[in-house]
Parts: sequence; C-alpha cells; structure tokens
Amino acid sequence: MRAGGRQVLRVATTTLVTVLAFTTPSALSVAQDLPPYRRPAVPPSEPGSELTVYLMTMGPGKYVWERFGHNAIWIHDPVRGTDQTYNYGLFDFGQENFLLRFIQGRMWYWMQGFPAQSYVASYRRVNRSVWVQELEIPAKARRELQAFLEWNERPENRFYHYDYYRDNCSTRVRDALDRALGGLIRKQTGTRPTGRTYRFHTLRLTANDPPIHTGLLLALGQPVDRPISAWEEMFLPLALRVHLRNLTVPGPDGRPVPLVRSERTLFQSSEAPPPPEPPSWFAGYFATGLAIGGLALGLAVAAPGSRPARFGFLGVAWIWLLLSGVAGLVVAGLWGLTDHAAAHRNENILQADLLTLPLLWLVTRLVFGSQSAARPAVLLATAVFALSLLGILLKPLPSFYQVNSGIVALALPAHAGMVAAIRQLARRQKPRTLRAPSRASG
Repeated sequence: MRAGGRQVLRVATTTLVTVLAFTTPSALSVAQDLPPYRRPAVPPSEPGSELTVYLMTMGPGKYVWERFGHNAIWIHDPVRGTDQTYNYGLFDFGQENFLLRFIQGRMWYWMQGFPAQSYVASYRRVNRSVWVQELEIPAKARRELQAFLEWNERPENRFYHYDYYRDNCSTRVRDALDRALGGLIRKQTGTRPTGRTYRFHTLRLTANDPPIHTGLLLALGQPVDRPISAWEEMFLPLALRVHLRNLTVPGPDGRPVPLVRSERTLFQSSEAPPPPEPPSWFAGYFATGLAIGGLALGLAVAAPGSRPARFGFLGVAWIWLLLSGVAGLVVAGLWGLTDHAAAHRNENILQADLLTLPLLWLVTRLVFGSQSAARPAVLLATAVFALSLLGILLKPLPSFYQVNSGIVALALPAHAGMVAAIRQLARRQKPRTLRAPSRASG
C-alpha cells in the first residue's frame, strides 16, 4: 500500500477517477477497538467454524478520490492467530505507463492483505469512519472464502483491470462474498431496482468539489444514466454495507436468517457525511453562461470605438472558445479513443464543440481587422450555436436521455452571446482602404 497524500491529477474529463488513497499499515495497535464478539480460539468442530468473517467499510474522506468510501474483507482466524483484511483497492503511480493507462481507461489494480489493527489505525489517522459487520456464512464457506482470498493475493493472481463502476474495489469484495454464499447476494439483489443511477451517486459524492463535479458532469456519457439495480449499486462500499442488512441466508435449521449477524462502529469521523442527493446547480450554470455570452456581446458592441473593449472581447472569446474546444476534444477522445465505457455516447459533444478551436483563430483575425475572416467566423459561430440548440431539440427522443441539463444551461447562452457578438463585429468591420502611392516630381 502506497503512502497517502499524493494528489490524483485533476483532469476534469478523466475524473471519472474514483480511485482511493491508502496509507502504509502502522504498528499502532487499536486492539481496544476490535469487536467484543470475536469467538474464542477453540478446537473447531467443523473446518471453518473457527473463522469469523467481517465486512469492513470505511467512510468518505475529504479528497476527491476518497469520497466514494472503501471496504475490505476481514477474516479473524484464532487458530493461526491472525486478523487479516483483504483490500482490492491498491494502485501505484510508479507503475510503468501509469498515466497512459489512466488516460486509456486500462488501469491495473491489485489485492493485498494487511493486519486488521494497523489497517483500522490508518483510517483513524485520516479521520475516516470505520464500521464492521459480522456475516452469517456457513463454516465450510468461510474456509473456502479464506482459501480464495489467499489464492487471489498471490502475485500471479492479484492484478485486475479496474473499472470505476463495473469492476472496482467494492464490486470485488461483493463478488468474493457472493461466491462464498453460492450466488445468494446476486440472486436477492440482481433485479431489485433502486431508482438511482451511477451519475446520481457520482454527482452527490463530489458535491464538495465544484470543478471536479462539473468535469464529471461533462465527461460522463449516457451509460451512467441507466437505472441500476441493488447489485450494481454495490459498486459503492457504503451501498454494499446497507444492502447486506436486507439479505438473508439459510440458517443451521434451513430457515432464513439475516446475513448480517451484528454491526459495530470502530471509529466515527467528525466530517459531515455526503449529501443524500446531488446538488441542483442549474441556476448557477445558467447564470455563468449568460454572463459569458452577455459580456462578449457587450464588449463587441463597444469594440469599434474602444481599443480596450476590442481586446476585452478577444480575451473573453479566447477563454470561452478555448475552454469549449479543449473540452470537446477530451469528450470526443474519451468516447472514441479510450476504454472509459462510462464516457461513451456522450451528448455533451454537442455542447463542448471542437469547432470552437478554428473559430478562435477566425475571431482573432476578425478583431485585428481581417475582413476576409468575417463571413467564415459568423458561419462557424452559428453552426456551434445550432449544434448546442440541437442538443435540446433532440431531448424528446427516447435515445437522448442523458442527464446534462447543467452543461446545456452553461453552454447554450454562452454560445448564443458569442455568435451575436461575432455578428456585431463582422457587421461593423470596415475593409481597409489602400492609399495610392505618392510620386515625387523630378
């Protein structure tokens, strides 16, 4: 496990990143915090009956990569005298081609076991809550789970291809427990609707970081707006913790008993919990877009008689058009060139438009007096606005269901103001007159 404190690259469009930060296990003992209901070390009457299996869940932290929480499987083995937690959320910035793999959506994570006491201590030090749930698993299944985790920890088996939603540190824990229970978790949750989506959880959990929140709203495409089942919702560690409470397994007499035998809080963070719903920032996005478009138009109106206004307009145009064009480049790249499935089929390609990059060049020429740039600039700006408007007009169609109203609210008024400003400049642009050369008499 690598030292925490290294900040994940804050690239808005690739902040699909839900990676977790970890700290090196410490020798600091927190034995006084371990659950009191651990079974004594007695000779087992059945293989596996001496083992106790816990789901350990860690709450969100203050950094973006900690906002989704974390979890691990903890196995208490009194015969061996071990308390081992198995963690599927490890990655290394120093891996070969880490940045390239990150951009491509082909990151490699791995699983490793750590002593439970030092593992809990590492989360206490960074003020993150820790909860444990003792699970009602048959003795034979406990032994098989322990054997599977030990097999999975071997160097040749530990690595896996990480996916933010479909194959992450929490889904691996879920799948290992489901495997031990013969598929009972999936059977009871696979078709249970939640009324929520991947985007719903992503936006509410990043509400404390507006730039990252906006970047994710822009970068994530239609796949994250499909309603998910309880099984799929367990990509979140805290959702796995909640859903397990509602599951049952056959007891010793064959009758259903709760899967969660008991629960305990080992440490309670002083940080406020994430909001239960995503924030509604539509008005803020719209006001920002309106301000950009309005400022561009106002400066364009004043530009013919004012050098500061002319260069002020150029500054606003550069900021907005460059931002829009680069965002469009990233959105298109994520969709067409990477394995980030959550970023595919992204309707924001109509809002963050690649056409604004050549438009930026034309606008610059127009501001500096190029009459030949006027008509192409107007046509290109009109096309950019039309595509943004098309993003709204297509919404009634069933295939255009992406939740991107905030991005539309930002982009549409900004594009509208920009096309009006460029028309204003083009209309008032006067062709340069050439002076006849003077001839000296001799």
